Amino acid sequence: MSNFDVIVLGSGPGGYVTAIRASQLGFKTAIIEKENLGGVCLNWGCIPTKALLKSAQVFNYLQHAEDYGLSAENVDKDFDAVVKRSRSVADGMSKGVQFLMKKNKIEVIKGYGTLKAGKKVSVKDADGKETEYSAEHIIIATGARSRELPSLPQDGKKIIGYREAMTLKEQPKSMVVVGSGAIGIEFAYFYNAMGTEVTVVEYLPSIVPVEDEDISKQLERSLKKAGIKIKTSAEVTSVDTSGKGIKATVKTAKGEEVIEADIVLSAVGIKTNIENIGLENVGISTDRDKILVNNYYQTNIPGYYAIGDVTPGQALAHVASAEGILCVEKIADMHVEPLDYGNIYGCTYCTPEIASVGLTEKQAREKGLDIKVGKFPFSASGKAKAAGTPDGFVKVIFDAKYGEWLGCHMIGAGVTDMIAEAVVARKLETTGHEILKAVHPHPTMSEAVMEAVAAAYDEVIHL
Repeated sequence: MSNFDVIVLGSGPGGYVTAIRASQLGFKTAIIEKENLGGVCLNWGCIPTKALLKSAQVFNYLQHAEDYGLSAENVDKDFDAVVKRSRSVADGMSKGVQFLMKKNKIEVIKGYGTLKAGKKVSVKDADGKETEYSAEHIIIATGARSRELPSLPQDGKKIIGYREAMTLKEQPKSMVVVGSGAIGIEFAYFYNAMGTEVTVVEYLPSIVPVEDEDISKQLERSLKKAGIKIKTSAEVTSVDTSGKGIKATVKTAKGEEVIEADIVLSAVGIKTNIENIGLENVGISTDRDKILVNNYYQTNIPGYYAIGDVTPGQALAHVASAEGILCVEKIADMHVEPLDYGNIYGCTYCTPEIASVGLTEKQAREKGLDIKVGKFPFSASGKAKAAGTPDGFVKVIFDAKYGEWLGCHMIGAGVTDMIAEAVVARKLETTGHEILKAVHPHPTMSEAVMEAVAAAYDEVIHL
């Protein structure tokens, strides 16, 4: 039995970041991974999907070259090559994590880890051999997977999840995407841009339902303009896979209809990986598919911690990383403060992109707050017009009395890189007037933030 200070179970963006920070703080650290270093994010999620989306974006640009005064003839795509490029990017990132493990002297243990009482983990390798390890601190970071609905049992061929959607051997001519969260919308955009006929089915009244209502409406207009069919307040009740393709029965307010397509992508959320990892061996408490933790990610059993998707916070890569760092810094007796989940941003990388942080306008009004709302369209932005990306806007929400920045919501080109301004400003308790008087560079997309703030305070110049 090998002894460590810290053992991390799972090597996703929560796990491997946690292990690195633990090593930096002087802890003898090991990480246990049953598949590839980097977890879902690097291998099957955040990174490879962005590679696919970039290929789709470039393809779209080439098809509209004449809009920029250019000529590009016989533009076509090689779907297999697009998928291979995505896998290559993912492989490169995973190898980068391998390098970081070696650099930080972290022992990588390959195999399936099961928690044991007494601060121990048993690991079964590919040959079935079991080895037991111990540590003063064991951090669970096993992440999540695609959730399955009873009406959409995934077979990996005709009813697929995000993993299969990334590595299809052939591009489908038609596809039904069930669910319009970030995963569903990003794949809907990718396949539509590549030429697949896409229908999005969303159970709730609006797509990207966690976003501000104005954002949802704008995205729906943009996606419909691109040729994507969208059905909201709709539910897929069954899928017939007996034929060559699929027949999805969709229940809507107008009644039932059958949609025929080659394939169905189920993107209805995630299921945490907390089964069969030994929680019951240790007595770790769970509730509604989540491991219960305190503000510093300690479970109810001393010496056991949990971070990332398996805990009640937002299931986002950057949240898992932040939680892991905070967790080990607390273990090291550093002065740390609980994470502010109200200042966690969300990003969706379709075209146009979406980025948001804080309260929506509806949430602010439901709280009874007296607010100022400002909005600036990219159609009035010189940079956006010159770039040929005038779709979208920046929307800001401030407390009318104190100037507190309550929320920021963006839709447009490159906004996932712009949202950090609002996140940092909110962390520093920056007021609307301070943003307004901070000179923004011109011409840039980011000056739309300043213009939106100016609109909230009735000082807007370019509207």
